[in-house]
Amino acid sequence: MQSDDPGRHGGRVVPVYALTRGRTRSKAGADMPVETLVTVTAAGGRTADLKLEYRTTVELAARPISIVEIGAALRVPVGVARVLVGDLVDAGYLTVHLPPSSAGHGPTPEILERLLEGLRAR
Repeated sequence: MQSDDPGRHGGRVVPVYALTRGRTRSKAGADMPVETLVTVTAAGGRTADLKLEYRTTVELAARPISIVEIGAALRVPVGVARVLVGDLVDAGYLTVHLPPSSAGHGPTPEILERLLEGLRAR
């Protein structure tokens, strides 16, 4: 949901789909589950030239954070957060830590519990 107050969301005055130029996948096309954790790399210290949402994503990843948590923090759909993360991974700012799956049928209960705890903390 967009606000009429551009200052409310860190100065965003364009629709969220414009952040990704309408893309639904990162340039590499990596399909990351929403519970995928990301962390910042050494290159993450040089974010001055990044757009606000990209810079904020890198700052959030100073500690392990999931894609869904990034979406919630940025107040963007998870698909947009996934593209932002993918772009930052491609550029070398973030590292992806794919979740282990339980027999290939999705995330383990432990991962889901950690994800739920992270969302409740917001």
